[in-house]
Amino acid sequence: MQYICDAPGAKTWFRIETEGEAALESDAMGHAVEKHFRHAWEAATDSYRATSSPFVEQNIGLKAHVRRVMPLFLTLRDAEGTALATAMLPPDGEGNRHFRIIVVGPENRDPYPEHGEAIHALGVHLGLTLDRDRCYPYR
Repeated sequence: MQYICDAPGAKTWFRIETEGEAALESDAMGHAVEKHFRHAWEAATDSYRATSSPFVEQNIGLKAHVRRVMPLFLTLRDAEGTALATAMLPPDGEGNRHFRIIVVGPENRDPYPEHGEAIHALGVHLGLTLDRDRCYPYR
C-alpha cells in the first residue's frame, strides 16, 4: 500500500496497489472491492498499447499506464491498522464529473457519521468534494 495522507483522529489513507491488497480489504471490510479492483485492472491493462515493437520492451510502460487510467482504490486505517472505510476515486484523484465516486464502510455501511472528517481530509488533499450525497451509494 502507498501512503496518501493523514486524517484527523490518528487515521491514515493508503492507496490499494495490488489485487492481494484488494482481497485483504474485501475480507476486512466485508464488501466487494477486490472484484471492482480486478475489473478496473483488467480494463486498464486491456487499454494499454505498447509504443515499442520488440517483445521484451512491449510492457515497459504498462505499469505507468495502469496507474494513470485506473481508478484510485483507497483504504482508511486507524493507528492499529484496522480498516475503517474504502474509497474508489477517479484516476489520479482528478475531478471527473462522469466518474461515480464511492466511499463505503464495513459491509457497505455509511462511513460518514464516524469518519466524515477523515473523508473530508482526503477530499481536501486530492482537491475533490467527497460529500455523502454524492459518494455514499446506499442511502
